Amino acid sequence: MSEYKPIGWPHNRDETMEWLVNGTSRERFIDDIFTELCERLRSAGTPVARATLFLNTYNPQWQGARILWRIGDSKAAIITFDYGIEDTGRYQNSPIRELDEGADVVRRRISERRGQAPWYPVYDELLEEGLTDYLALGVEHTLGKRQSVTFASDGAGGFSEADIQLLKDILPALALVSEIRLKNRLARTLLETYVGPHASEQILAGATRRGSGTTVRAAVLICDLRDFTSISDMWPRDDVIELLNSYFDAVSDPIEQKGGEILKFMGDGLLAIFPLSNPQACESLLAAVTEARANMSAMNDLHVQKGHPALRYGMGVHVGDVMYGNIESRKRLDFTVIGPAVNIASRLEKLTKTIKKTVLLSADFVEAVGKDARMEGLGSFELRGVTKPIEVFTFG
Repeated sequence: MSEYKPIGWPHNRDETMEWLVNGTSRERFIDDIFTELCERLRSAGTPVARATLFLNTYNPQWQGARILWRIGDSKAAIITFDYGIEDTGRYQNSPIRELDEGADVVRRRISERRGQAPWYPVYDELLEEGLTDYLALGVEHTLGKRQSVTFASDGAGGFSEADIQLLKDILPALALVSEIRLKNRLARTLLETYVGPHASEQILAGATRRGSGTTVRAAVLICDLRDFTSISDMWPRDDVIELLNSYFDAVSDPIEQKGGEILKFMGDGLLAIFPLSNPQACESLLAAVTEARANMSAMNDLHVQKGHPALRYGMGVHVGDVMYGNIESRKRLDFTVIGPAVNIASRLEKLTKTIKKTVLLSADFVEAVGKDARMEGLGSFELRGVTKPIEVFTFG
């Protein structure tokens, strides 16, 4: 059988092309690959002085990122851009828009300036940096998903035809290399978004079999919103979604900032853990609770000003061993924590409704963190499904 040889690519194979195709398999991050690519191009004689790689990442917080390299940079800068960038004047008046609308190449010898149309504001920025030539190219990913790359020269004569041909030749390899890294990053982002950073690491490391998991000693926090059923029945749908998002921001941001991990959003509630592998885990949980309460108070002030009732909520906190891993059906798994410690935290959260306290701590948690003036003993309570009465403390 004869060897398959693609027709028309590459026009000229060189060391930079060889490295991009065969020498990047051990490099994880596309920004590092892009930095080395630019340095190799320049060392080989192509006068690249600035380059950008635009990637649509579809992160929950931003639509994409621009990887920017300038001559002398040891590492490229990564600048994210928000959803809706297509509606901004900067995007509309840019060569990237031309690529997104189907152009394969945008070329401008900016040193020969003006009278050339269209003349985009980015060309003035490049002139101020002492650059002379500009080339923007479309980078095709799978199923027509288009990214883009730009190169600018500082040479007096700009890019030669041979330079441009080389930059075009590297596009298929750059597309493959960047798409693999982008999809790896997307998989990690999706897992971090839906199961949290620690669980995502476990899953990516291969913890995907049902029943797999480990026993972790952790402080457990369960929070739940009050009267959500009546709110969802009475309020318009969009208002309910906005309410939930504001509530979860107020509570979840402090948890994550203080080192906790949110494992599950349950309707209007959440489950989080602070693993005791961190010696300050219990103190961090209380700091997160304190900040979350302040956030909720500020949010309620705004709700009352708008004529809405203040939102009520409850938090239950316990400490103990939990099983951390995969459960559920054969085809649909949930990476979460289960065990008596979770059950007790859940029962304490429900107890807040009865005794009209916002935060309840178990005696085991108070012993682990150390009792202080913010804690008040309320006595022992029988909790459903728990064999012995639990001594309970309020916090605040």
